[in-house]
Amino acid sequence: VVWVLLDDRAGNRSQCLGVASALRMSFEVRDIAYNALATLPNVIKGASFLGVTQESEHALRPPWPDLVIAAGRRTACVARAIKHRSDGKTKIVQLMYPGRIGIDDFDLVVVPSHDRLRKGGKMLEVLGAPHGLTPEILMAARVDWLQSFENLPGPRIAVFVGGSTRRRAFSPKMGQELGRAVNQLAVSAGGSLMISTSRRTGEAAQSVMSEITVPHVSYHWGDDGRNPYQGYLTCADAIVVSGDSVSMCSEACSATTPVYIYAPPGFVIDKHARLHQALYDAGYARPLEAIFTEWSHPSLNASGDIADAIRKLLPPS
Repeated sequence: VVWVLLDDRAGNRSQCLGVASALRMSFEVRDIAYNALATLPNVIKGASFLGVTQESEHALRPPWPDLVIAAGRRTACVARAIKHRSDGKTKIVQLMYPGRIGIDDFDLVVVPSHDRLRKGGKMLEVLGAPHGLTPEILMAARVDWLQSFENLPGPRIAVFVGGSTRRRAFSPKMGQELGRAVNQLAVSAGGSLMISTSRRTGEAAQSVMSEITVPHVSYHWGDDGRNPYQGYLTCADAIVVSGDSVSMCSEACSATTPVYIYAPPGFVIDKHARLHQALYDAGYARPLEAIFTEWSHPSLNASGDIADAIRKLLPPS
């Protein structure tokens, strides 16, 4: 029995579901919602359900699972509590470093190489973030969406725009710069743009769009209708992604088309810059360029490697 703990962070959810799917086992989702106590540090919450809403806690009842997959610091206390209540029988796998508190409780901790954490016997280091965008899912999305973009002249360039983070701002001026850069890229190729902004883009979304003169389609956070994210990924001849999101950069590299990262000086924190350099060095991505060129790279998804490591924790079926 496998439980996947999913909280309100999209990146956490994507990583957990990607790994769970790669296991190719049936799994049960346990949605985790938080109350005001969730802001307490983990050293105070310990191995407990403290900070979780009553509704979420009601779903966390025996019989306890054989395996729990979770991501992020806030779910770490919940995963540890499940292990303690199962008398240690439940194996717990945590994606992203949960902090030193209770680290010995975890059977496997998956960390991105750009975090530069000290390696140990229970630590698995991976490039980028795991996700669920398998070749099969991307092919299905292509069949589903390609007709919607047939009128756009090729090459079609997908543009995924993130936004401000806790420690860095994505300003309207940066939005203009990105808009000009992707427009020039499309002009150089005689192609078109498929633009998607996120919840974090804010007012910079308008400044991105103000620079677009080539044929294009766009989807903005909150628009009616289906989100074309997967359609853009699989129908694009090249992809441009802003460098503020590890998940977006990793998912962009799931396709084998050229990937360009927009990350001007000062836009991202050091560990994100280290991820970008690792992707450049491994041939998965390049800094954003003004001239379109054709090249390719392998598909990037750490979920398979993580699933292999998890199988070694479980008894033979």
